[in-house]
Order: sequence, then C-alpha cells, then structure tokens
Amino acid sequence: MKRTYPLTLLVGLLALGLAGCGSDDPTGTATDGTPGSGLSGKLDGGGASSQSKAQEAWVAGFQTANSATTVDYVVSDSGAGRKGLLDGSFAYAGTDSALTTDEIASSTKACAGGQAFDVPVYISPIAVAFKIDGVATLDMSPQTVAKIFSGAITRWDDPAITADNPDAALSGPISVMYRSDDSGTTKNFTEYLSKVAPQVWTYEVSSSFPVTKDTFQGQNGTSGVVQGITAGSGTIGYADASAIGSLGTVRIKVGDEFVGPTAAGAAATVDDSARNTDGRAAHDIVFSINRTTTAAGAYPVILVSYLAVCDTYATAEKAALVKAFVSYVVSAAGQDIAADAAGSAPISEAVRAEVLAAVEVISAKA
Repeated sequence: MKRTYPLTLLVGLLALGLAGCGSDDPTGTATDGTPGSGLSGKLDGGGASSQSKAQEAWVAGFQTANSATTVDYVVSDSGAGRKGLLDGSFAYAGTDSALTTDEIASSTKACAGGQAFDVPVYISPIAVAFKIDGVATLDMSPQTVAKIFSGAITRWDDPAITADNPDAALSGPISVMYRSDDSGTTKNFTEYLSKVAPQVWTYEVSSSFPVTKDTFQGQNGTSGVVQGITAGSGTIGYADASAIGSLGTVRIKVGDEFVGPTAAGAAATVDDSARNTDGRAAHDIVFSINRTTTAAGAYPVILVSYLAVCDTYATAEKAALVKAFVSYVVSAAGQDIAADAAGSAPISEAVRAEVLAAVEVISAKA
C-alpha cells in the first residue's frame, strides 16, 4: 500500500512579515503575488514528495496571511498528484513531470469544461547520494553513474570509479536504492541518463525505474530512498537534494569540471534550457531541460517541479483560492521561504512574470 502523509499546517511558523499582508484586489491577489485578506475556504492538493518541505513552508505562509483558509497537501508522488487533479480529488497537484498532452486532453471534466495546465514553482538538484564510511564526496562521469544504476558496475573499487577518486578508500559491493512508486524524480533522473549516456542507459525514459537486480532495492517516496541509503553501507540512490541530510554526494562531470548538486547549478541549467511548447497552450509553462549542457557551473541532474492546476473551476471561491495560492508560491516571498526550507533555486523574475500572467486565465465556470 502506498504511504501518504498529510502535511501539518504550522500556521504560526511564518507569521513574521506575513500577517500584515493585504490587498484591495477583489480576486484576493495583490499585484506582487502576495495573498490578500479576503479569502476563505479549503484547498486540497497533493503529489510530489520532492516538494514536501517547500509545500510545508508555502502552506504555513499562505494560511498565516489568510487565516480563514485551510490548505492540505498530501505527500505521495507525482503520478498520484496528477491523478488526483484529473479525477477531481485535488484542486492542484505537485508534480516533477509536467502533464502529458493526453492528460491535458482528459482534464475537461475535472476542470469544469476547461483544461489543466502547468506552472513551474520549484527548481532543485537531484542528488546522487551514497553512504560509505569516511567518504563525503565522489567524482563520477555520467557514464559511470549510468553503469552503476544499470547494474553494469557492481563494486565500489571498479576501475571506472577509482580512476576519478584515487584518494578514496573504496571497496565492497554497491547496493542501489531506487523509487518503487510512480515518481517524477525517477523520470527526470532516467531522462538525464538517457541523454548523457545513451550507449549505457538503453531504457526508455519513465516514471517507473526500469532495472531490477538482486542488489537493487525499491523504496517508496523520497524519504524511503533516503532511509534505505542511510540504513545500509555501500549504498547509493537518487533523491531531491533537500532531503539527503548528511549523506555523501556525487559530483558529476559536466564539460571539463566535476559539479555537485547545488541550487546555483540547477538554476544555471534552467537558464540554458528551452521551453516545451509542443501541443501546449501559451500559458502552459514547461521546460525542456538541457541535460547535456556544458555551461559553467551547471548541474544538469535536476528537476523542475510544477503545480498543475485547472484554468476553470466549478466555483468562484475555488478559482480565487487556487489563483491566490499559486501567485503566493511564485512570489518573491514564496520562493525565498522555499529556498530556505528546501534549498531550492528560486525561479527567475522573467519566469515569475510569465507564471503570474498565466494564472490570470484561472476563472470560475460561467
């Protein structure tokens, strides 16, 4: 059974500087994205576990500024989030992989005759994390990483690893932890491997991890992968960098340098990436991440996580709540508290302007 975790709504955490925010805007959203004081009602969302720390901060901040509102975000996985939006269980979904064009086409009923769309809200590195006593950092080429996660490299003292880490004491078998659920993190990670090491990683890009071996262990959710790595020895896995704690991390070769999983590196990759406009409305903002970037300081093993919402809701109350919440999430204040809570990279001013323009299409069914 899939585990889900409702986020505790810690209203008092972020009261400083937020409680006094207000607006005369009848939609409940000020021009800078800060929520107004006239909102009320309940907003249900859920999905990506990568967003969990950021969602805690966003929910607390939004409720502090809007004391008559309640927001619930159920932490599960990206697939469950999108499913919840499309079946009407959620008013918004957190997802590390954008809605497919088929999912958008199927969203008409859930979206009161309209359609769902995506806006980027969270940019974060995916860390390749490990636990080896006495080792905090390892350098690896993309091909070495692909061989480990495909099962072609099974020992830490393999020449491909030791050649880039001559001073590290490495020995013993490698135990790989992977996401067993429908995970946007997995989709982003496997997309990276398929782009940078296609001769090694011959599997299709998928939200389900495609390799099963005796030394591989599936774990549910980000927390499950991190717990699996932490509980073992000689373990390795992939997870949102905000969640890995004190585990060791891999610096991956990008161009001529080895780069670790930092917010700045993730942001540099997004800056070097294009928009995906195929079959999408102008307000559906999705990135085609440049996994093979060689930009200075870029770290291409990243996820751009989205909020998937409807352009039309059944009631004016729900439309106003979603519009205000998304506006707050992408505001400077919302992005700053996510960066503090989760170590994510704030979206750029240009992207913020695009998202705020996009949410203006949200309305109630006539």
